[in-house]
Amino acid sequence: MSPLDDASVSSPWHEGERTIQARLGLLERMDRIGRRNIRSQMPDQHRIFFAQLPFLIVGSVDRHGWPWASLLAAPPGFARSPDEHTLHVAAQPVAGDPLAESLAPGAPLGILGIELPTRRRNRMNGHITAVNAAGFSVAVEQSFGNCPQYIQRREYVWAAPPAHPARAEPFTELDASARRLIAAADTAFVASASRADDPTTARGIDVSHRGGRPGFIGLDGDALVIPDYSGNRFFNTLGNLLVNPRAGLLFLDFERGDLLQITGRTEIVWDGPEVQAFAGAERLWRFYPAHGRWLRGALPLRFEFGDFSPNHAATGTWQEAKAALGAAR
Repeated sequence: MSPLDDASVSSPWHEGERTIQARLGLLERMDRIGRRNIRSQMPDQHRIFFAQLPFLIVGSVDRHGWPWASLLAAPPGFARSPDEHTLHVAAQPVAGDPLAESLAPGAPLGILGIELPTRRRNRMNGHITAVNAAGFSVAVEQSFGNCPQYIQRREYVWAAPPAHPARAEPFTELDASARRLIAAADTAFVASASRADDPTTARGIDVSHRGGRPGFIGLDGDALVIPDYSGNRFFNTLGNLLVNPRAGLLFLDFERGDLLQITGRTEIVWDGPEVQAFAGAERLWRFYPAHGRWLRGALPLRFEFGDFSPNHAATGTWQEAKAALGAAR
């Protein structure tokens, strides 16, 4: 929580994050890094960065304790920071997005700003201070940057106004189109929270990016299998999942403008044949969908693919991992 490198200040990490860092022998190192890099206010470069984005990824928790990852889009300038402690967002979720019910004063949010053309990303977690017809305001609790690893470069194109408003299609099982989108995905976003016993006071809410080669997320029956590649060692997502094994996933149909939201339960796979067979994976996690929804036509942007992250060279796909597992038997 605090950027100060001072032993008298409480750790910036919660129990789940510290447990994983300790498991890997990184506890003291990450304590120092966290105190230095996790701020309780946004630096000017982050404030400028958010103001130039055409979309934000937002993590929330609904009244039943299920995390959701959502997307808000509007012309650049819709997110602005009048001071280092505040972010104003002049946008509302589309009808049917679970984020809508979470937009209330005091509710916690995780916010990811990601700029695909440059592979830059910054995070800001906090709580809502005000809501009106135009949008909402968030008080900063945590602000920190992330490295560009595993982000595919894409350019933005604003789509023509849709003939019909976006529509929500709830589901309890993944349909064929959802499975196709997941199986071909090179990008996903995950929301998680360290507490779910009282969603109005949930802390540790986080929303993160996941990227890989197309097919890096596997479908094993009804479960999704997601590799955890080498990263910044913060373990924001896995730390949350360790103490609260619920998560929300968001997939973007970059060509059609549809959004696929899923929430469900997870389990972390620390080691074993699956991990060893998946090139580049340090561990895996399995996601078991509980329910979700398609938000058809919800994305006013389209994305022109540029190139894959150079970090993908040493990583694999689920199909390759399955083939390796089969060959080992």
